[in-house]
Amino acid sequence: MHTERICVFGIVQGVGFRPFVSRIAAVHAIRGTVCNKGSYVEILAQGAAPSALTAFHDDLEGKAPERSAILKVVTTTEDRSPYETFSIVESAREKGDIFVSPDIAICDTCKKELFDKTNRRYLHPFINCTACGPRLTILDAMPYDRERTSMGEFPMCPQCEYEYTHAETRRYDAQPVCCNDCGPEVYLLDQPERRRQAIIAARQAIIDGKIIAVKGIGGFHLCCDARNEQTVQALRQRKRRPVKPFAVMMKDLDAVRQQCVLPDGVEKALDGHQKPIVLLPKKSGQTLAPSIAPGNPSIGVMLPYTPLHLLLFMYDDGLSVPDALVMTSANESGAPICHDDEEARQELSGLCDLILSHNRRIRLRADDSVMDWYDGKPYMIRRSRGYAPLPFFYGKGTGKDVLAIGGELKNCFCIGRNNLFYPSPYIGDMADIRTVEALRQSIRRMTTLLEAEPSVVACDLHPRYNTTAVAHELGLPVVPVQHHYAHILSCMAENGYEQPVIGVAFDGTGYGTDGTIWGGEVLVSDAHGFQRAASIQPFWQRGGDVSAREGWRIAVSLIDGLQQDRSQAAATIDALHLCSEAERQAQFFLADQQINSVLSTSAGRLFDGVSAILGIYRSSTFEGQASMALQFAAEAWERTQPQPPVQPMAPLHHKDRLILPTGALVQRILEGRLAGGHTGQLAYGFHRDLAAMIAGACLAVREETGLTTVALSGGVFQNRLLLGLCDQALQSLDFTVLKHSTVPPNDGGIALGQAIYAAYM
Repeated sequence: MHTERICVFGIVQGVGFRPFVSRIAAVHAIRGTVCNKGSYVEILAQGAAPSALTAFHDDLEGKAPERSAILKVVTTTEDRSPYETFSIVESAREKGDIFVSPDIAICDTCKKELFDKTNRRYLHPFINCTACGPRLTILDAMPYDRERTSMGEFPMCPQCEYEYTHAETRRYDAQPVCCNDCGPEVYLLDQPERRRQAIIAARQAIIDGKIIAVKGIGGFHLCCDARNEQTVQALRQRKRRPVKPFAVMMKDLDAVRQQCVLPDGVEKALDGHQKPIVLLPKKSGQTLAPSIAPGNPSIGVMLPYTPLHLLLFMYDDGLSVPDALVMTSANESGAPICHDDEEARQELSGLCDLILSHNRRIRLRADDSVMDWYDGKPYMIRRSRGYAPLPFFYGKGTGKDVLAIGGELKNCFCIGRNNLFYPSPYIGDMADIRTVEALRQSIRRMTTLLEAEPSVVACDLHPRYNTTAVAHELGLPVVPVQHHYAHILSCMAENGYEQPVIGVAFDGTGYGTDGTIWGGEVLVSDAHGFQRAASIQPFWQRGGDVSAREGWRIAVSLIDGLQQDRSQAAATIDALHLCSEAERQAQFFLADQQINSVLSTSAGRLFDGVSAILGIYRSSTFEGQASMALQFAAEAWERTQPQPPVQPMAPLHHKDRLILPTGALVQRILEGRLAGGHTGQLAYGFHRDLAAMIAGACLAVREETGLTTVALSGGVFQNRLLLGLCDQALQSLDFTVLKHSTVPPNDGGIALGQAIYAAYM
């Protein structure tokens, strides 16, 4: 009999796709089967008439489940024996492109059932359906079926099994399906309270001003009342985190509206099925504890994305829990997020007063995703839960599998198969040996899930990074990739752009091909290589790694380099109160002896130095603190009055590249500061003039190369003010500007760029 074989590629695993196909088959009287093949869903369809098959096709693509993403449909015909019914058949593994669904936040229907006293899943902490629940973090292997997840440890009760096997139910073929009788259970770690009593005890602890740890989908959070200043201060002391902002989980959108300004379009992202942390401007008169985000005009906000989170806010115990809770990753500084009870015992006992855990195992850690908002769209800061490991398409495919280890900071890795590139969830900073081990474990699990067999591994060019060591221990050919070039390739890949670009990569530090520190670069780039066309003016970075935290050292070096007379430099440094006399003398000694000194074009360190010169921050307790404060001061000034458009500023010519005249810019800032100029005005002038120099350099490169497309990447472009000034200036000069949206501009994005180069080298 005439049979259509329909292969559907995309996110069709773990989103209720097979039950959906079964239902529309019944509507159109289609007989046959649907089956997961690991890399796609296969449908064998027989219809009474061609019109029935046409209508089936229309519904297949037009009415697909909300959480699915159909990327390609391939239909062929063949003759088969007639089918009597339509059925879901056992999954069968096949080689090919694989699409793993990220974890999905609780859906509105499950949320209603959760608080419906007549529903048998009333207050069930693990309620889920085909449209929501854990996916990647519970998955052992593809295809996505219950026995290959950590839910395989929980046999279904008769009622759940009926729902799982009958197409008329909304949990038909929902792999994590469970209920209060057969699912996982919550408990207080190393205490007797379980289930209901455990949740009540956790809620009471929050009300009492205590700090608790809560196990979620991809790891543990530390949680407390976000309005209790004393408790928030205690959390800062225990976590040794003096001022870095804490994320806040709010009960619902109404609670968010009371505390924050919501830009156009942001509600959809905030309350969508990914439920990321979104950076939102504080409302005047907001009532959260001042220590949530001191000195910061924004708050990182997310909504509850698991049933257990919702139960912390609302329960039938008569208690009244605040509608805003600190919800920050549960880990020691620099370590990966804790994901099981043993890690929680070892690392969290000194940080919290009790631990609310559960016995559904987390197979792969996934921290919360974090995004800013720019030009009406998401601007990703950390891509993890809800987004990873959705792949990016690039090029036509090379037929080889590659692994890219990623950066030393904000690490995630990336696996490339043909023309699909899968960034991992966020791992963390590689200075901690526990994070390095988490990287190794995650690589093993992801390569298994994606059935990848990498033939080459890419890593950063820096020879002494821990990530470089991990790359070399894998026994594969190693391809070092220059840091800033990887940034530009990541931006090109996200935008699907395959032609050469003028790449502007501004960040903290990256190892240059000449052995110096790079960080303010203009690179002519494509997938096969790059040329260094321009950079900011080099300066001496002294003091090793500590100079990345102590911007006053950069300020001293900049001033010393600008002024020929050492006594005049000393007088200027003293007038600005940048450091003590002994510290100044030590810096001069390092300069004279060229000890612990390296030539640098780091834009991030330039920001730190200017922040110190303007008296904003001498040093930072977390990465980017001084630069962020410089941005906030500039934005506050910008809001006071209209600002003229940025005019391009011509670069200087050097023997091997163009130079952005940032030395002269620092001199102007210094003179303005010594003359008593307004800090905010000087901070804004710094951003404006730097954008003018970037625009001028791009103009000069266009004249030489004819290229008209610019890619903006690197951690400095997390600065929305600089991003906006550059974007507007370049577009006014008729450039096409590629920017990030769902890939971070910071080091969390470079694994994607590394993988692109390794695939196409």
